[in-house]
Amino acid sequence: MAEENRKVLPGALAALGIVFGDIGTSPLYTLQTVLNDTGSTDRETLLGGSSLLVWTMILVVAVKYATVVMRADNKGEGGILALFSLVGGSFGKHWYTRGTLLAAAGLFGAALLYGDGAITPAISVLSAIEGIGVVTKSLQPYILPIAAVILFGIFAIQPLGTARISAVFGPIMLLWFLALGGIGLSSLLHDPSVLIGLNPFYGLHFLYEHGANSLVILGAVFLSVTGAEALYADMSHVGRPSVRLALAVIVLPMLVLSYAGQTAFLVSHPQIKDNPFFASMPHALVLPMVVLATFATIIASQAIITGAFTLTRQAMQLGWFPSLNIRQTSDSEYGQIYVSVVNWMLMVVTLLIALSFKSSDALSGAYGTAVSTTMLMTTLLVFDVMRERWEWPLWKALPIALFFAIIDIAFFVANLLKIDKGGYVPLLIGLFIYIIMTTWRRGIILLRAGLAPLGERSDKVLQKLRNGEMIRTPGAAVFLSRYESALPPIVMRHVADFHCLPEQVLVLNVKFDTVPRIPADERMTTKDLGNGIWQINVTFGFVEIPNLYYVLGQAKEQGCTLDLDKLVFFAGDDDVVPDLKTPKMVSPRRILFGFLYRNAVRASDRFTLPRERLVEIGHQVEI
Repeated sequence: MAEENRKVLPGALAALGIVFGDIGTSPLYTLQTVLNDTGSTDRETLLGGSSLLVWTMILVVAVKYATVVMRADNKGEGGILALFSLVGGSFGKHWYTRGTLLAAAGLFGAALLYGDGAITPAISVLSAIEGIGVVTKSLQPYILPIAAVILFGIFAIQPLGTARISAVFGPIMLLWFLALGGIGLSSLLHDPSVLIGLNPFYGLHFLYEHGANSLVILGAVFLSVTGAEALYADMSHVGRPSVRLALAVIVLPMLVLSYAGQTAFLVSHPQIKDNPFFASMPHALVLPMVVLATFATIIASQAIITGAFTLTRQAMQLGWFPSLNIRQTSDSEYGQIYVSVVNWMLMVVTLLIALSFKSSDALSGAYGTAVSTTMLMTTLLVFDVMRERWEWPLWKALPIALFFAIIDIAFFVANLLKIDKGGYVPLLIGLFIYIIMTTWRRGIILLRAGLAPLGERSDKVLQKLRNGEMIRTPGAAVFLSRYESALPPIVMRHVADFHCLPEQVLVLNVKFDTVPRIPADERMTTKDLGNGIWQINVTFGFVEIPNLYYVLGQAKEQGCTLDLDKLVFFAGDDDVVPDLKTPKMVSPRRILFGFLYRNAVRASDRFTLPRERLVEIGHQVEI
């Protein structure tokens, strides 16, 4: 137990910086948005709004994610793609089949997180910098330029990696949460009676009194839990016990104190209409809190960007995204990676969003749509896990799933009402990514089907090898293959083009599994096919970075005698052309797939192979 505590406690501190940045900065703008949507600051309204905020955090963050969803890990890994790989969804002929519904839910939920990744830094940084407007109105015109510079800086430092400075993220966020709680407690002591708002009756009465406008208000309340998905997505970095400990001891109590304190302040100062978070603290603390809030929002933004990098790597490994260049920025922290294309595209979109909406208040309409949809998709996938993986009976799984679904649907519908106020932004981003993911998957399936007939002639080549009729050239070659056959299409193309084979042939089939990591003793199988031909099947988990030289070194230890310094690698460099007779993809999707395929990272880069010893063989495939 003592040993576990030694791991859990530091993990809980790290979780404050990795997991809770987004939800921890929500007090900057959430209550302000609720007040704007209600249009009133009377005591009953404030108590009802406070009650809704607290109970939304309890039900969504503590009960749904921390208690239930985090149990559905894929060998320690979380996130909607890990959950998707756990349920094993796949597209079928009909949209209403289980596999198709699960695949659509998993992929669209994952795609929407890119929309969230673009909006979170914008609204967080804007809301922090807006605090200088409380110090003096003369600084108001400089808020947007300062926020834009900070946002640019956040993305600009990504290529350098954050391994060195990430060690201070946890302590800074601990200071931030303690400041939230301390300032909230100070205001609360002036009017402790507002704690009566913790009674859920006030929240329900609030919704009843506001009638149809309640849905609009729920859209604002939802901003308090937009970072909840991070509990599940990032739990592998610090462990499930650490996340739960940080939530129970620091995060939830401090957030409740912050919202209660803002409520108490507004009850005493109903004339205050703008920025209750900064207005509730002593004037001397505003500027230091603006600085601390800026650091907190930078950390929250960093977590979102890193999450987008991780999500991209998972999608690539699972075959739903084209290969991109991934660079490890830390030799000790596996999660510290950098994906150039994703970083700069996110930066452009984030800056455009910030400059277009200009304030956190205006941007709140665009925030929440993506996350509420992802949360609904997560509930659908978790219900399947309850039934198929955990083998819960329907009477047990259905009430739990329905309870969460009712909450999710309420927030989903509430956020749909914000479509015209900017809610369309993350949905369009998510739809664009979803089209890319499904187009890539479909294109790769058709590409492999088009190459498959080349492998059908392998029997004739094997016969020639056995009869000694095939010319063998000196040296050794590694053929990178996507097929588990002895002589896959890449080898057959080599024979067709060169009419010979090297003396040593190693057919290396690399695939990625739906589990995060593969044990070393289960990673590879080797088979001596005779005539100098070896077949190696190697499997990586969807969060692992493949190291083929390490694999080849293991193969050598198992009897496959190779000189690793003299190997020549052969890989396919296929070209996609339209099938004029029986097209298998509509023209726009085929053009998109062709663009993605031509610009995807080559095998030499993805597997870190020396280009001077790589030969790429081209082939036209009609789709």
